[in-house]
Amino acid sequence: MFCPRCNHEDTKVLETRLGKGNHSIRRRRQCLACETRFSTVEEIIREGLVVVKRNGAREDFDISKIASGIRKATDKRPVEVERINLLISEVVEALQNKFEDEVPSSAIGEEIMKHLQSVDQIAYVRFASVYREFRDIDELAKAIDQLRKGGKSS
Repeated sequence: MFCPRCNHEDTKVLETRLGKGNHSIRRRRQCLACETRFSTVEEIIREGLVVVKRNGAREDFDISKIASGIRKATDKRPVEVERINLLISEVVEALQNKFEDEVPSSAIGEEIMKHLQSVDQIAYVRFASVYREFRDIDELAKAIDQLRKGGKSS
């Protein structure tokens, strides 16, 4: 495991524990060169899961795309990095539990929004505005009103 600060390859494990739902292992590590401490997570990734896009095209399930969308939505928001990583894991786990071989891209967007809504409402609106392709301010206002009422925007 390489240190994220100095890229040294020798680290020691300080602590190991099970992640949420016992589906991952979280390790607290320390670099032997610069003594930086950081965490890593080991997760099971199912092979062969395919995403079915809106236009019918198929592509391999890519966790990095989910992570990118969530990170863009939470950028400059008061959401801790560890909470973002947990959110990514929760979304991926939920999708892997719901779908056997093929995941509709719409299900990915909906799952991300479901989780973002409880973490940060601004991040939720940011993601929803891109995902739902709001055409004007009225559609955005409607989504915000639904959020205020505690409902799901459509």
